[in-house]
Amino acid sequence: MENQNDKRKKPLLTLVIPVYNEEGVLAELHRRLSDVLKNMPVHVEMLFVNDGSTDDTLKYLEDLRTREPRLCILDLSRNFGKEIAMSAGIDYAQGDVVVIMDADLQDPPELIPQLYAEWQNGFDVVYAKRLERKGETWPKRVTAYLFYRFMRLFTNVALPEDTGDFRLLSRRAVESLKKLREQHRFMKGLFAWIGYPQKAVAFHRDPRFTGYSKWNYFRLWNFAIEGITSFTIAPLKISTYLGLLTAISALIYALIVIAKTLIFGDPVKGYPSLMVVILFLGGIQLFTLGIIGEYLGRMFNETKQRPLYIIKDYIPGDSFAANHDQPKQKEHHE
Repeated sequence: MENQNDKRKKPLLTLVIPVYNEEGVLAELHRRLSDVLKNMPVHVEMLFVNDGSTDDTLKYLEDLRTREPRLCILDLSRNFGKEIAMSAGIDYAQGDVVVIMDADLQDPPELIPQLYAEWQNGFDVVYAKRLERKGETWPKRVTAYLFYRFMRLFTNVALPEDTGDFRLLSRRAVESLKKLREQHRFMKGLFAWIGYPQKAVAFHRDPRFTGYSKWNYFRLWNFAIEGITSFTIAPLKISTYLGLLTAISALIYALIVIAKTLIFGDPVKGYPSLMVVILFLGGIQLFTLGIIGEYLGRMFNETKQRPLYIIKDYIPGDSFAANHDQPKQKEHHE
């Protein structure tokens, strides 16, 4: 039997798994995780973050907890969204290394040993990179391509393409992320922003084990807006340049009209063209106001200084992770 000193020689690996109405996949997820982790030279903490599930996800986790001593449950008071749920899991993770993954088994647990091996090679952030985007419609693929190109062109963050949230983080990367407390969180950008040596591990993404994706086009659009406005003021600059270009064009057109009237005696006419110009300018103004409003809204939310999340309950594990100093149950993390 291992003594306490032998135990401490093994690193502690924390799995952060946000769940929202995932009761149908949890049994298979736990089975595959157990098969993978039993062959790794690590102690394990399985931290499930229940993001306000309305099905029996929490009930199943509590039942599984009676059979799996390494399992921890972080139950949020309501649905705060995946980005916040990941942040909560990162705050509570005790591991020397932390692996973040989805519960739907599109992120294969069998890839974890490869991520861990790259951490042993000295990388602080090891992210899984999809080799293809199977099952996605062409509009989604095109918009994803344009989004990554925009982010690369207008931000100082090297956002890797075709990556999700499936990745491994070293302890110092986790501590750096815990210092970033903005309300509007685009985690893929934050993972890249902290820097440190990073490495991609390619994989084939599996289809969902059961159920359907909660991400429709509207949510994906808002998610893209979140990412853009969180990491660049390029939209404000674009609206400025667009307004300047429109003003210059209007000045040139006005000079042409004046010249034609004075030199050739052409009367000023064209009610339809006048309406087109008015509507065009009105559209630009509303577009610009909308962009300004997005940034002002984010500033307003930041000034309120509300906690990122509220914890309804926290159930720590009984494995070796429990021998570390566990965070006390708390309502929020500042």
